[in-house]
Amino acid sequence: MKAPASTSYKAPVRFRMPTAENLVPIRLDIEIDGQRFKDAFTWNPSDPDSEVAVFAKRTVKDLKLPPAFITQIASSIQSQLAEFRSLEGQDMYTGEKIVPIKLDLRVNHTLIKDQFLWDLNNFESDPEEFARTFCRDQGIEDPEVGPAIAFAIREQLFEIAIQSVASARESRISKKGRRGAEHAPASKAGGAVLDLMKLFGHKSTVVRKRKEWDVYEPIVDLLSNEEVDALEAREERNFW
Repeated sequence: MKAPASTSYKAPVRFRMPTAENLVPIRLDIEIDGQRFKDAFTWNPSDPDSEVAVFAKRTVKDLKLPPAFITQIASSIQSQLAEFRSLEGQDMYTGEKIVPIKLDLRVNHTLIKDQFLWDLNNFESDPEEFARTFCRDQGIEDPEVGPAIAFAIREQLFEIAIQSVASARESRISKKGRRGAEHAPASKAGGAVLDLMKLFGHKSTVVRKRKEWDVYEPIVDLLSNEEVDALEAREERNFW
């Protein structure tokens, strides 16, 4: 997969998802009276709030869930959107940041494990395109796997973006407290990011070290019905 070249942003930029589409990863895990609903999807933060209630009602109707789920689904989505919107307008640092992304997920009968580095500075990156390419290269036919991979990437990028906002805020506070200092001290994490930058450069969004290809080669397994049943039973026990 050939990723688009990135543009270097050394100065802070306004908060947004470091991808071509500014979408919010939304995760739902709601249990009411012994009935559980789980889902994960992305949401455009520019969409009107009225769409949330429409989505909640339609979901409950389509899945024949109890009406009580409407309020809970809408509330959870609104809460996650509010967190995202609270960061809009704030500064975040993305320049020269190569971050690790890990995949460890099961979608139906497909088990996926992988890890790679992602260029946080590339605002043209496309997790959905990466996921489609990954599935094609690995011969994955389940249509639900690609969206799950893209969501997992977006969810991790969102957490990293939140940390970048916090880093920018701490840097401003540090500079105010140390007038005359040109640069705030680099954290250990920041130093590690720069070290990775020296190793991999800006040529692509997703990169792997050649000598570690065997170690970090994607693992894709197809599970039997018995293995899936055992995993789901374990997940239910952990939930309760």
